[in-house]
Amino acid sequence: MENRERKIMVAVDESEESMYALSWSISNLISDTNNNSKLVLLYVKPPSAVYSLDSAGYIFSSETVDALERFSTQLAKSVMKRAEAICRNFDATNINIEKVVGTGEAKSVICNAAKKLGVDTLVMGSHGYGFIKRTLLGSVSDYCAKNAKCPVVISLLPFMFEITKRHTRKVKSFR
Repeated sequence: MENRERKIMVAVDESEESMYALSWSISNLISDTNNNSKLVLLYVKPPSAVYSLDSAGYIFSSETVDALERFSTQLAKSVMKRAEAICRNFDATNINIEKVVGTGEAKSVICNAAKKLGVDTLVMGSHGYGFIKRTLLGSVSDYCAKNAKCPVVISLLPFMFEITKRHTRKVKSFR
């Protein structure tokens, strides 16, 4: 029986949480014995300022738009370099890595990319927001867990896991 290439997508950004998710996925989902894995690193740039207005309702000048676009492109390159460095730290030279940069609303781009690329597993970090912050700000990982067409693994930083565990115990003790 032929082994099909297994695609694991990790959504990366500037946060420590996403880099931990990448480390976790290399350690736990990609083994040294399985050379049939592809690691897809996805970074999502925010939509271009050309289509947005600032808080006062002004359209940005072309110089400002160009500067924002250059910054966004440099940030994407920086995040990808950081992600590649993490892969090198794991001596993951046998892993086939594909880098993808999308533009738009992160939650939609991530779900669409996972579907379009046919990934087997989507791995994301979580900031560990509580219910109220998640409700007000929205949660990309929460949206993707509900809407992605593949299994989604949401990783928490180890200390966030402990805080969440302690908070859950406190809530249970009030019952």
